[in-house]
Amino acid sequence: MSTLRGMFITGTDTSVGKTIVTSALAAALRAEGLNAGVWKPVQSGGLLGSGATDAERLLQSTGICERPEAVAPFTFEAPLAPMLAAKQTGVTLSLKEIIAAGKPLIKRYQALLIEGAGGVAVPLTDNALVIDLISMLHVPVLIVARSGLGTINHTLLTISFLQQRGIPIVGIIMNNSECIDALDDPSAVTNTELIEQYSGGLKVLGHFPYLHDEANTEMLIHSVRRTIQLAPIRQALSV
Repeated sequence: MSTLRGMFITGTDTSVGKTIVTSALAAALRAEGLNAGVWKPVQSGGLLGSGATDAERLLQSTGICERPEAVAPFTFEAPLAPMLAAKQTGVTLSLKEIIAAGKPLIKRYQALLIEGAGGVAVPLTDNALVIDLISMLHVPVLIVARSGLGTINHTLLTISFLQQRGIPIVGIIMNNSECIDALDDPSAVTNTELIEQYSGGLKVLGHFPYLHDEANTEMLIHSVRRTIQLAPIRQALSV
């Protein structure tokens, strides 16, 4: 396999905004001249062609000219953990097959932003979790977390699990884009500081904002440049 330059974007849970953050980062990096691609190794909860799958949203938001089935080689309709969603269709996933399906993308792009399914402890195969895929890919991780109440626990547990496996963490992005209610959550003011304090010095790279309108590529680029520290991400992708 070609050497993979990339970064894995995981969440502290499902529906925390990994897709919009991944899209925004990819769009911003591409605007700087980096030939960055996106990869969603496994997705569940919809079928390609609906326009609503993560892979289709990634392509629409970034303007990348790629086939959705190339970005998401394994797509399953059932809203279940990928391992279970695959089994419902008679498919038994393996990490070897998942990684092999990403080889064309690895060859085509200078760097890949790889969006996971849910969090790091989500079952992908009969004997592997998302964290096992990350470990085999040998890439650092960016964590996307909610801004509001409960995020400290979820984020610190995610950090601890990654550190136990020796996986480098680029940083954390607190995401407001999926839920306007987070803007009124009083815990959001102190959550960033406490996560940095109790994680042993990992940095929150910014708060991705709530976007009131349907986000287009230019809006995503502007939002990233205004709210997110991109230097650590550029550095992670240059290794």
